[in-house]
Order: sequence, then C-alpha cells, then structure tokens
Amino acid sequence: MPTAPWMVYGANGYTGELIVDEAVRRGLRPVLAGRSAEKLQPIAKRHGLEVRAFGLEDPATVARGFAGMRAVLHCAGPFFQTSWAVVDGCLAARAHYLDITGEIPVFEICARRDAEAKEAGIVVLPGTGFDVVPSDCLAASLKAALPTATSLELAFGGGAGLSRGTAKTMVAGLGMGGAVRRGGKIVRVPLAYAVKTIPFRDQPRVAVTIPWGDIATAWRSTRIPDITVYVVAPPAQLRQMKISRWLGPLLRKEWVQRILTKRIERTMTGPSAKRRDAAQMQLWGRVADDAGAAVEATLVTPDGYSLTATTAVECVVRLLAGGVAAGYQTPSLAFGAGFVTTFAGCDLRIGSVTRTA
Repeated sequence: MPTAPWMVYGANGYTGELIVDEAVRRGLRPVLAGRSAEKLQPIAKRHGLEVRAFGLEDPATVARGFAGMRAVLHCAGPFFQTSWAVVDGCLAARAHYLDITGEIPVFEICARRDAEAKEAGIVVLPGTGFDVVPSDCLAASLKAALPTATSLELAFGGGAGLSRGTAKTMVAGLGMGGAVRRGGKIVRVPLAYAVKTIPFRDQPRVAVTIPWGDIATAWRSTRIPDITVYVVAPPAQLRQMKISRWLGPLLRKEWVQRILTKRIERTMTGPSAKRRDAAQMQLWGRVADDAGAAVEATLVTPDGYSLTATTAVECVVRLLAGGVAAGYQTPSLAFGAGFVTTFAGCDLRIGSVTRTA
C-alpha cells in the first residue's frame, strides 16, 4: 500500500466524499482539500485527516496547496472551468494529476499537456471514474478483438440518478450541442442528432448520441478514427434534448445558467447508498472495419458513483506504486484493457467476429 502523500481536491462534494470513504476503507490517508475549510472539517474529523483549504484562482496559492503531494485527485467540477489550474499546480508540484471528468474539452486540454507532463515526470490521467474507465476499457478490448477496426460505437444507460455536481456540469454544457469523431477529428453535431436501439445485455433500449468523453479518449486509446457515443434516453428526455437545439444561445446566457445552477443547489444532493447498491450500469460497444468485419461486446458494472469511488482510488494507488509512463494517459493505456474487470461487479463479455456477405 502506498505511503506517499496525496490529495483529494473537492473532497466535500458528493463524489469526493465517496472517494474519501473508499480511500479510508482501504487504509489510505489522503489530504482533504477544497475551497471551504468549514465544509471539509466534518469529513476530516470523521476520519482524522489533514485539511488544506484554498481556491484555484491564484497559481501561487495552488502551488503552495499542492506542496509535498505526490498525486492530486481532482473532484471539483465543472472540470472545464477548474482543471487547467489543477494541472498547472500539479506540474509545478511534480504531482500526478487525476480527475473524474467526462468532459471532452478537459481530455483534449490534458492531452495537449503531454510534453510538459513528461518533462515534469508526472502522469496526467483524467477520467478515472465511470467517466471513462469502463467505456475506455470496453473500447480498447474491442480494438484488440478487431485490430482492423475503423469505426467504434459505445452506449450506456442505467444507474441510481445524478449528483448535484454532475447536474451542474450538465447545465454548464447546455446549448453547446453534440460531438462525434470522424476521420480522427472531433466534429460538432446537433444534440441527439442520431437515435438507435441498443442491444444491451439485459434488454434493448433506445439511446441518443451525446458528446461523451470517449469521443476524446477512445481515439487515443484505440486510434479508431470514427467514434460515436450514445446514452439511453426516455421519450420525454429525447424530446427535451431536441428542443434544446433551438434554445442553445439562450441556455448559454449567464443569467440562465445562474438560475438553473441555483435550482440544482436547492433541490439536489445525490443518490442514496441504498439506491446505488441496487443499481447497475449497462454498457455496449461495437467495432467494424472497412471489409465488413464487426465485433460487439457488453459490460455490466455497479452504479456509476460507486464504481467511480473504487476506480479512482485504485488509479491513485497504481500511479503511486510506479510503473506508468509519464505524460498524458487514458485508463486503458495506463493499466490495460482489462483494468475494469479487476473490480467487483464488473463483467465484460466480448463477442465473436462476424462478417457481412
């Protein structure tokens, strides 16, 4: 078990607190950090952990806050607003950077810090939770099953509900539209521009395209040039997503964002432990090549928040143990396509290659 000092920034958030609980359960002693000492102290007191309270606006303050850390697990979103400062601080402190984002811009920005990370001797590893450990490992496993693959489709659904932080991140992205990867390039498309019935392991479900993190990460993990990601959407949600195409400029306005964010803060917390324990996530993937060969796979995992706590902590443990090359990494590149199968409740099944006549 590693003894090097490490930090959870955003430890008082819904997912951050789950991660702290999981770390302590495993005998780890992370430093707890965030903007508010008042919010951090009850968690720290419960576990007997150190607290460091500081914001992310001033680089010198961030550098001091990260001093002595060997790794920082960043859990304070929306990550496209906060991650750049944490990455800068990690580079200055020579501490590994990890986060639990699913945001395409964050993955792309982190990838552009590859050379700096190598020079600093650190790993930059965003997406260490449900976003994107299971889907990234699914994509890499499919590529291994069909090395000639030129297209990749991924889909997911299920879970116990949303946390306040996830909902606020979704609001911050309202009006930005969707995204796919075509010919190796990220292409903007309307939100929910394609609808497909996905053959998940338990039952088929209707899903729609979304700008999920794998549009960024799966390409770097597999080099498959065409990537599309779907999420299960009930009919009412699908209608709302299509309506939002026409409301994009309004939804991006600061006053609208402020109203929606305050409503989330008043009305949402996150799914209970009972709901998380009863929930599962269903994932599906398919790769195909230009000669007509294809492979499908399914993956079942625990609820996304529960899985995030276990995968994120394990990523920290493995980075602190050494053996992962410095620079930008995805979960499957850092730990192998089978990484997700090492966690309880995760069952990956890869089908056989099929060929069209």
